Amino acid sequence: MPVLTTIRRTEYAELTALFFIQGAALGMWLVPLSSVLDAHGLHAIKAYAFATTAVAAFISPLIFGAMADRHASPVKVLRGLSLATAGAMALATTAIHLRWSPWLVLALIQLHALCSSPTWSISSTIVFARLEDAKKEFGPIRAMATLGWMSGCWLVSLLNADDSTRAGYYGAVTWLAVGACTYFLPILATPKSAEHLTLRQRLGLDALTLLKNRDHRVVFITVALFAIPLCGFYPYTPPHLRELGLLRTTAWMTLGQVTEIITMFMLGGLLLKWRLKWIFACGLGFGVLRFALSAINSKAGLLAGVVLHGCSFTLVFITAQIYLDQRVEAAWRARAQALMALMNGGVGNLIGYLGTGWWFAACALPSGTKWPMFWGGLAVTVAAVLVYFLTAYRGRNQMATYPPPPPTG
Repeated sequence: MPVLTTIRRTEYAELTALFFIQGAALGMWLVPLSSVLDAHGLHAIKAYAFATTAVAAFISPLIFGAMADRHASPVKVLRGLSLATAGAMALATTAIHLRWSPWLVLALIQLHALCSSPTWSISSTIVFARLEDAKKEFGPIRAMATLGWMSGCWLVSLLNADDSTRAGYYGAVTWLAVGACTYFLPILATPKSAEHLTLRQRLGLDALTLLKNRDHRVVFITVALFAIPLCGFYPYTPPHLRELGLLRTTAWMTLGQVTEIITMFMLGGLLLKWRLKWIFACGLGFGVLRFALSAINSKAGLLAGVVLHGCSFTLVFITAQIYLDQRVEAAWRARAQALMALMNGGVGNLIGYLGTGWWFAACALPSGTKWPMFWGGLAVTVAAVLVYFLTAYRGRNQMATYPPPPPTG
């Protein structure tokens, strides 16, 4: 059944516009960041700069997720965060451009991460709340975020800003557009039950209750573990591409988003035909193959690995978001998505960016980087995650939600 038969055309346009613009804003910052830092003599803080997203994910998603569940409409929360992200990104970019102290630059990048970290889970909550059948509808709408990401990266390369601070300023303007987009979204109702909340509830820490369910726990842990080797993709693929003679790295990196979009459009059909367990397993398997191909250390092998990034990312992370929407009671969904952001962007990314930074340093010799060793180690790591998931996930009672909904009478 076509998406447009289940939600109004204006709603569809609003949701796709939100995801498209936000995807562009994210891509304009994250993808060129490695090259921008290198070009401005900040290579020493690169691993820490990428790790700021992980530090932020421990703090802000659960707090703002709890706010979106209990205190304020998710739309208003997203609006404020978008404007704050734009300001913080512009300030961090200015610090890089003017070559301020590396540690001050890092502190401003951390401020940006604190503002931007909760935005994706809150946007997802807004979209899920307006869908009638998330299994069919979320994939195509989520693909618009990937198309936005690609468009943002293409624009950066088209304007010859791959290693320029102009990319950061373009991203800041795009975040202002995200904030403007929220004025066209209806304000979602929130429960008026915030008067007698404990500090733990106000901080969103009660979302940890979700980990009591075995399958929820396995999915959260799998996503966090998979995010660890994934952190080697954006910081270290661009220099490998350049070493192999492939310039315009920001544009080359968007090859992964092409297959990401294709996979998202296929995801609805897969969810109707396959068990979630095998969709997750396929995504992890593609992750193993992607890093193994990159380890060949050839143009064809590395580009093939970039292409497989989209399939792997979608089948693990997007399926996990749909899993939470289907299996978690409605009143907990913003916190569930926030907890996923914490496990992925916090636990996984903190270990991943620092760990892959250490691993890259171990593989970088005076004679040159041992790329087969670097990518091969990441392939082995994903293979271990695949084994854990296959042995730990049960997938029984698939229609049950947890926590259970409150009694109605």
